[in-house]
Amino acid sequence: MTPKFIVQLSIGTILNVIFAWFFSIKGGRYHGIYRIFSFESILLLLLFCSPVWFANPWKWNQLISWTLLIGSIPPVVYGTLMLMRRGRPEGHLENTTVLVESGLYRYIRHPLYGSLALFGSGVFFKNITIATGVCAMVNLCAVFATAKTEEGEMLKKFGDEYARYMTRTKMFIPFIV
Repeated sequence: MTPKFIVQLSIGTILNVIFAWFFSIKGGRYHGIYRIFSFESILLLLLFCSPVWFANPWKWNQLISWTLLIGSIPPVVYGTLMLMRRGRPEGHLENTTVLVESGLYRYIRHPLYGSLALFGSGVFFKNITIATGVCAMVNLCAVFATAKTEEGEMLKKFGDEYARYMTRTKMFIPFIV
């Protein structure tokens, strides 16, 4: 690891922890702890894969990578807009006061976390190695743990309304998962 890599990783990690503290953990939303691991694994993936980001653009793994990366954009954009417009957040996006069950949320409970899974997987396909494979698996596990933890928090916050919502929707992939 080069000094530049270590500096970038250090700065990214500090920003990641600060973000998690102010937007989740400080408010008692402990899913942010697991999300730290997702963001950290994606940071590592970006650092490992940046040297080959545009190398061999028509190679099979690059085509899969770009498909996943581009596919990660609509869920995060649309999901965020839905939370802002219909969730009536107090203070910041994570503190919604209304359970959003329309639009994309009609089919999946976690479009933002699904987007993180797609993005991390897309970055992994840029440079397939053992190190990036481990980072990609950590990301997927962390996204799942984040979503499960947040579901417990939402059950406490919204009660039976959220429990019913869980029976009607899938976690990440409509009609499947």
